[in-house]
Amino acid sequence: MDPRGREILVFELDGRRYGLPASEVRELLRAVSIDPLPLSGPAIEGVVNLRGRVIPVLNLRARLGLPARAVVPSDHMIVAQSEGGLVAMRVDRALDLVRLDAEATAAEGTDGMRVARLADGLAPLLDLRTVLAGEELPATLDAPPIRAAGAGIGIGEDSS
Repeated sequence: MDPRGREILVFELDGRRYGLPASEVRELLRAVSIDPLPLSGPAIEGVVNLRGRVIPVLNLRARLGLPARAVVPSDHMIVAQSEGGLVAMRVDRALDLVRLDAEATAAEGTDGMRVARLADGLAPLLDLRTVLAGEELPATLDAPPIRAAGAGIGIGEDSS
């Protein structure tokens, strides 16, 4: 990731600030009810319906080693574009859209993690590819509704 002159979305998770490149962010929403996805691994918190598209919700707390917490009305969801399609991440709250210059970032540690120097502190910059590395996201979640054999009614469709 080359953050020079780029914007990042700064968000809070468990009292800590993180950044995500704004170029990966598609939408920012208030959190909605997350439907669990049976047999999914710990990396997937569940799925949400976003205007007719079923989007997997990445369990960002688990990926970052933070304690689990139930959804609360003040939570936000960041909908981001990954290589495999859209993915949502539930965060405590989105804070700001910040423009970075070359001096505002620094490489830290042996893994190449970048950190943004903000006016009031530091924020690790998450790279979506790295966050999703090794995780298997559910495929074809936004496929057309499945029709029951002979019934003529699609799952999720109104039968009235």
